[in-house]
Amino acid sequence: MTIAIRKMNEGDIEQVQHVARSSWRTTYKGIIPDSIQENFVATAYSSEMLLKRLNETLFLVGEDEDKIIGFANFTPLKDERKVELGAIYLYEEYQGKGIGTVLLKAGIQHLNDVKKIYVNVEKENLAGVHFYKSKGFIIETEYEDLFDGHILQTVRMALEV
Repeated sequence: MTIAIRKMNEGDIEQVQHVARSSWRTTYKGIIPDSIQENFVATAYSSEMLLKRLNETLFLVGEDEDKIIGFANFTPLKDERKVELGAIYLYEEYQGKGIGTVLLKAGIQHLNDVKKIYVNVEKENLAGVHFYKSKGFIIETEYEDLFDGHILQTVRMALEV
C-alpha cells in the first residue's frame, strides 16, 4: 500500500464527504446519537463548507491508488504560529496503519513555522485520545460541550512543535 498525501482540490469534495460520513459513524458510534452525527456531517462537510475550507485552511487528503481514504484539516489561528487541527479522519480499514501520523506530519511540514497545534477530542473517543497522546499531545483542559442538544465531554490537547 502506497499512500500519497496532497492538498485537497474541488474535485475531491464528494470523496471527502464519503470519508467524513463513514469515519464519523465508526468513531462516534455509541458516543454521539446517529441523527446528531448526520446533521453535523451534512453541515460541516457540505460542498459549500468544504470549498470554504479549501480556500481558507490547509486541507490534506490521503490517497491509496487514486481513492481518497482519509484527510486532515488545519486552521491557522490569529497567532500565526498556532493552528487548530479540526480533523484527521480515515476509513476504518486504514486506521492503525500510520496514515494519520503521515497526515499530521505532512500538515506540520506545510505549516513549517507553526509552534503549537491544538485539537479537541471527545473524551470517549479513546482511539483518538490515544492517537494524539502517542504523538506528544498533552491534555490542557477538559470541558462539557453542548453539541446539537447532546452533551459531549471534550478534552483540548496541544502539541508543541
